[in-house]
Amino acid sequence: MIVLGISAFYHDSAAALVKDGRIVAAAQEERFTRKKHDAGFPTNAISYCLAEAGISAEQIDHVAFYDKPFLKFERLLETYVAFAPRGFTSFKTAMPIWLKEKLFQKDMLARELKAWAPGINWIERLLFSEHHVSHAASAFFPSPFEEAVVLTMDGVGEWATSSAAIGKGSDLKVIKELHFPHSLGLLYSAFTYYTGFKVNSGEYKVMGLAPYGEPVFAQTIFDHLLDVKPDGSFHLDQSYFDYCTGLRMTNAKFDALFGGPARKPEEQLDQRHMNLAASVQAVTEEVVLRLTRALAKETGIPNLCLAGGVALNCVANGHVLRDGALKNIWIQPAAGDAGGALGAALAASHMQLGQPRVREEGKDAMRGSYLGPSFTQPEIEKRLTALGARFQVLTEVELIDATAKALGDGKALGWFQGRMEFGPRALGGRSILGDPRSPSMQKTLNLKVKYRESFRPFAPSVLREDVADWFDLSGDSPYMLLVAPVKESHRRAMTNEEQALFGIEKLNVPRSSIPAVTHVDYSARIQTVHADTNPRYHALIRRFKELTGCPVVVNTSFNVRGEPIVGSPEDAFRCFMGSEIEYLAVGNCLLIKDEQDPALKLDYKDRFELD
Repeated sequence: MIVLGISAFYHDSAAALVKDGRIVAAAQEERFTRKKHDAGFPTNAISYCLAEAGISAEQIDHVAFYDKPFLKFERLLETYVAFAPRGFTSFKTAMPIWLKEKLFQKDMLARELKAWAPGINWIERLLFSEHHVSHAASAFFPSPFEEAVVLTMDGVGEWATSSAAIGKGSDLKVIKELHFPHSLGLLYSAFTYYTGFKVNSGEYKVMGLAPYGEPVFAQTIFDHLLDVKPDGSFHLDQSYFDYCTGLRMTNAKFDALFGGPARKPEEQLDQRHMNLAASVQAVTEEVVLRLTRALAKETGIPNLCLAGGVALNCVANGHVLRDGALKNIWIQPAAGDAGGALGAALAASHMQLGQPRVREEGKDAMRGSYLGPSFTQPEIEKRLTALGARFQVLTEVELIDATAKALGDGKALGWFQGRMEFGPRALGGRSILGDPRSPSMQKTLNLKVKYRESFRPFAPSVLREDVADWFDLSGDSPYMLLVAPVKESHRRAMTNEEQALFGIEKLNVPRSSIPAVTHVDYSARIQTVHADTNPRYHALIRRFKELTGCPVVVNTSFNVRGEPIVGSPEDAFRCFMGSEIEYLAVGNCLLIKDEQDPALKLDYKDRFELD
């Protein structure tokens, strides 16, 4: 049984293919079109999934879509009726799009599929999954657990904004939901908007900015915006928000409560913005902890699976793990809407078509999330040659030795190896790497390579066998979705003068022997690297450890700000030539910046919009 899953038409379109209950391939459309958060029909991602599986379109038994458009339209209409006459401008903007396209999405999907592969009656093969069921299925079915509580939290699906389910074997049942407009995801997005970042992409920035501030507004949020119960259920006072009826997230009443208008994207960040970020982060953590504690008490199940956009809040995830109310936690690496494509395919396979779940004891089914395209060595050499690139072809041992030495010398390394990751994190397939011991590496990578704000933290990739020696974490974190403190033995004591610093002044104070990956609160967003899922990346870090004594490297996504993560050797070479990355490894090809034709250098800094 072959099921193709699709998410599209909102943001982060993607496709995933499941065959007899096994995940074969998954990819986001943005990696092919080079359009960040591409919402269009994922033609390229679908074609890739079929090529990876070695099948034709005729062999697809069903196509599963990740939400139910009619239910979403019902929510839209009911919201406008409830708030009328407020919101007419927003209503007038949204209705033509819905009446022209989204309301008749089944026909639209069939048309798109027919344009891609004519001669097939696609209408007969279409299935639909509710949005939060798709998220829940993406979290539970690939997890290593036979039984688990499944918590999904995001902005909004059709009606649900948070849901709890119980998964057992091939069965998954939703047991409770919170409904729009009461949404933890939308609350966080409101503060993303208010602090001057882009909704649906800037939430990472708010999370990264939070440790520079103090949660001085947290009680204000609880007193005025959010009525949260002991079990984590909550109610948002809509008089402070504009997302139900307007074209903004917040309104003048919100501005008055927090001391001024929303920050414009180009305005300087100040201590107030950092305190706002710290406050909404603290509130989010409290709500999530109440939810998980209540579910643990109610169900008695020790295992937790997470998905939905809020599950990408790795700081909150770390608190849940350390809280201990639930013993084991597994988070879907593509927790946002792109992962809905995979969830829809899995929900259709197991819940609608009765396919048995395939589970390998102690392992998840995502295989490190390396589910995207790869390129053979002859392909890589042909493509790089066509671009005019100058490169050496090395053996694997030579390549690993040369790149580990380059990292030890403080060079920034583009690392393009194996299959591309599915989800927003680069996990050692499409990564930019650096030396975590360098006090200047974070600033260098942010300002000279990524062209983004200097405060944004970087993640450590650490050998799984060494993680407990360097961080307060003893288990797996393969998807960079858990934050934990750096081990006390590796920290550096701060002077009285350094401790007196405020806000962004804290940035340049080294806090540990791996300062490039140690955030201002001594935390790190950890990726454990496993020899069985990414042997080449594991070998690189192992060689770096042999050279330096440090089993950790800096890992950030291979792109500049505003650009999707690179998807092809051509993308990798362009990013290499358009930024200050000094070394590039693509397959067994090693490229050194100083050896390239200067005429091929690109001005990449302003090519993409602010993210």
